[in-house]
Amino acid sequence: MLRIYRLLWQVNWAEQWQYRANLFMYLLYWLVSPIIYLVVWTTVANSQGSVKGFTANDFITYYLILLVVDQLTSDITIHLLATKIQDGTLSGELLKPIHPILTNVLVNNIAFKALIFIVFLPVWVVLVLLFRPDFAAVTWGNVLFALPACVLGFAISFLIGATITCLAFWTTRVYSLNEFFYALGILFSGQFVPLELMPPAIQQAAQLLPFQLTRYFPVQLILGRLSPEAIVQNYALGLLWLAITYVLFSLVWRNGVKRFSAVGA
Repeated sequence: MLRIYRLLWQVNWAEQWQYRANLFMYLLYWLVSPIIYLVVWTTVANSQGSVKGFTANDFITYYLILLVVDQLTSDITIHLLATKIQDGTLSGELLKPIHPILTNVLVNNIAFKALIFIVFLPVWVVLVLLFRPDFAAVTWGNVLFALPACVLGFAISFLIGATITCLAFWTTRVYSLNEFFYALGILFSGQFVPLELMPPAIQQAAQLLPFQLTRYFPVQLILGRLSPEAIVQNYALGLLWLAITYVLFSLVWRNGVKRFSAVGA
């Protein structure tokens, strides 16, 4: 199996280099919103001194770290698979003795991340030089401790994305559904604003939903803002959501393939 993943990596890595223009478009898409949030909240904090205890530097460090975590945990599954389901070309993938999503699509996601990071890191360094954050709260221990959380966050995000994408077996409006879940993610993952600044009801809901595990939890780990109890609780919740999303994905995939009928198949 490792040999299969290695071969898929070589193919997908080479394929990603053929779509460099798309890479820059995706990068711009991911960068614009967090940078806007950063500028807006930093301006507000500078004018008021702080926002509920958040200083301008707190916002700068939060959003700069969020940019990195977002690149690590986001997925592009719907852009890789939805069209194949809708136009019937998935039938060729189903003839292979491997799961098309848990192998090829997964490796394609990782190859995309690896390549986009090459472009992203210089941009991130420029942002650091422009905003001059104080990363005093960030330690290498925090960063290392957050790496499993980033892997867990990506796994959950990938399975949610794969589940939504598989709804294309039933509807052509799958992109609209994906945008709806993306909006929920912005609200409950701390992308729009740190969850501490959200209304109590949203904070409580976010603690139970999987979205904060994909962004907010790793960011807070890196910043060292979580107690040991909160860390254990979030890791346990992450493992629970990983199991839930995997079971949900498996059910949707299995039933979707059963009703799949490709043109000419």
